[in-house]
Amino acid sequence: MANDLLNAAQPDTYDATSIEVLEGLEPVRKRPGMYIGGTDERALHHLVAEVLDNSMDEAVAGHANRIEIELHEDSSVTIRDNGRGIPVDPHPKFPDKSALEVILCTLHAGGKFSGKAYQTSGGLHGVGVSVVNALSDHVRVEVARNKELFAQEFSRGIPQGPIQKLGPTNNRRGTSLTFHADADIFGKLKMKPARLFAMARSKAYLFSGVEIRWKSSIDDGETPTEATFHFPGGLSDYLNETLGKSTTYAEKPFAGLVDFQEKFGEPGKVEWAINWTPSRDGFIQSYCNTVPTPEGGTHESGFWAAILKGIRAYGELSNNRKAAQITRDDLITGGCALVSVFIRDPQFVGQTKDRLSTEAAQKMVENAIRDHFDNWLTSDTKSAGAILDFLVLRAEERLRRRQEKETARKSATKKLRLPGKLTDCTAKSREGTELFLVEGDSAGGSAKGARNRETQALLPLKGKILNVLGAASSKLGQNAEISDLCEALGTRMGTKFNLDDLRYEKIIIMTDADVDGAHIASLLMTFFFVQMRPLIDAGHLYLACPPLYRLTQGSHRLYVADDAEREAAMAKGLGGKGKIDVQRFKGLGEMDAKDLKETTMDPKVRKLIRVTIDEDDPGETADLVERLMGKKPEMRFQYIQENARFVEELDV
Repeated sequence: MANDLLNAAQPDTYDATSIEVLEGLEPVRKRPGMYIGGTDERALHHLVAEVLDNSMDEAVAGHANRIEIELHEDSSVTIRDNGRGIPVDPHPKFPDKSALEVILCTLHAGGKFSGKAYQTSGGLHGVGVSVVNALSDHVRVEVARNKELFAQEFSRGIPQGPIQKLGPTNNRRGTSLTFHADADIFGKLKMKPARLFAMARSKAYLFSGVEIRWKSSIDDGETPTEATFHFPGGLSDYLNETLGKSTTYAEKPFAGLVDFQEKFGEPGKVEWAINWTPSRDGFIQSYCNTVPTPEGGTHESGFWAAILKGIRAYGELSNNRKAAQITRDDLITGGCALVSVFIRDPQFVGQTKDRLSTEAAQKMVENAIRDHFDNWLTSDTKSAGAILDFLVLRAEERLRRRQEKETARKSATKKLRLPGKLTDCTAKSREGTELFLVEGDSAGGSAKGARNRETQALLPLKGKILNVLGAASSKLGQNAEISDLCEALGTRMGTKFNLDDLRYEKIIIMTDADVDGAHIASLLMTFFFVQMRPLIDAGHLYLACPPLYRLTQGSHRLYVADDAEREAAMAKGLGGKGKIDVQRFKGLGEMDAKDLKETTMDPKVRKLIRVTIDEDDPGETADLVERLMGKKPEMRFQYIQENARFVEELDV
């Protein structure tokens, strides 16, 4: 089932010359977090996604129509496709190595860079399968190509022998890769059937031309051990299945597909589906080249812009002046949406591709969807009227709540005995406000000069706060730092905590980038987890990301987060002349206001880490907090013994 929109080069042009090598193999095993975002359960399953994305690229390019995913009893995974097969001939730059070995053992080696072998692809950086190889204790690759079968095995990124020619195979084509994640990296973590099953199903929805077969030798009692996914209706089928029997405002979702080549002269496409329901909270799931983008990005922005402009225009056409009050937040409330975009050379934030940053995607998606949405609304006035009425009600409710919060905050500010060391912001509503929890008065002094007085408040904390896990309630009430914190937040603790009383939209822990700072941050997170859990669940708690170094070369200046970034920048240079001056920030107090604003406090340029709790296994989070922060030192000692081998560097 070839996809004409994304038809790439002919099979005979996909050979060893298509594989470009940008740089040699880096020590992936030393810093796996740089490539897969960590060594936790999410990172473990991301290995499967990296391999699966390569097979999906073959399908999207029109060279494969079947993918098999098999989970074995030992937690190893096999992914097969009937595509062209990884090239096995000698690579031009490395005549003594096959292209297969170069791809598996070299970072930034692949067929995605030039655009000749693939017009759009999910695996873009050329690090995916080589990272999987580096972080697996066993990998076996079989390639059926030109009616011949080849195989090669690897361990921890090292070939276990040359590529082998196993003989003719007349009825097989494509690539089969089996890997087992290395326990030295991932510890006792195991692949979960439910997670892989969901991944396989979503991939099938994203590209209607592929059939995905699932098989698992591990029976968790909930996930089918065998299944076949093929959805001709694409995202529309996906949305209908997700919503199930929920009441919706439109009988059929607003769904469609636009070919960018026909509309803009650019290769690619966008597919979408959206409906509104009073039965559940809204959501949006977005993808780029079949890769999930959980943090959204430019394609999501373009999608919501088209929907918002369309619904406001329809409201104006219907003489409903209140439609002008509708915002993107109102659309998302009760709006259940799926957006999948295929574009050439997408740019992502981070190796794990959580957020799309390609600017052109926003305008193409918005322009592609807008006309279709206008036509859909005018052709189904019954659904359009119901959706408009629902969104106007949401907008009115939002405005009413904001007015109540403004009134409540004004009165709360008057009534509350705010701690004297709190430097409050001037905003009268909670919306858009931030409270920075900083170490000591020196850091607070720098932060005062760096903050936005209207929206950013500061609360300096003296030393390390009380470890609240297991502490008596009377002791909590007598602790000055905790008392000041509760007064600043406007809330109480434990069972008396009320999220509506919270005075700030974001609570940001901003501590030094050292061991003591990490300890203070962990104590604060423990406090919020134990005493104000709803604050975390609602997404109000964040960690700031201050830099550890400032590098200066002439007029060029660069801030870096850790030693690895510093070494990489030193090797590359900053673009200026002369020696690179390195300043290590021992604490936030050593940073001047300009440094702190440019790197850590300005919302336009800073990075924040939102503190979340694993929805799949919240009990595991509670258990980890108890082990690390509880009163039993033997549990901490056991944890250190179990995880000491994962430590890459010590800061003592």
